[in-house]
Amino acid sequence: MVDPTSGLEEDVDEESAPRCATCGEPALGTGRRTVTWVDGDDAVHRQFCSQACRDEWTDERPSADG
Repeated sequence: MVDPTSGLEEDVDEESAPRCATCGEPALGTGRRTVTWVDGDDAVHRQFCSQACRDEWTDERPSADG
């Protein structure tokens, strides 16, 4: 799989692309969105194929309120 923190250029094929966390389609192109947060010592990434899928995502990030 392609590093989710890298810029996904046009030469990435659908099989290598990260999958959308909402619909499972390849997250490619200019509509791609990424949400990243730190959980302990790990960086966690969620990829989305579009802003619409990003908006539908049930946010799993820990609350800043504790």
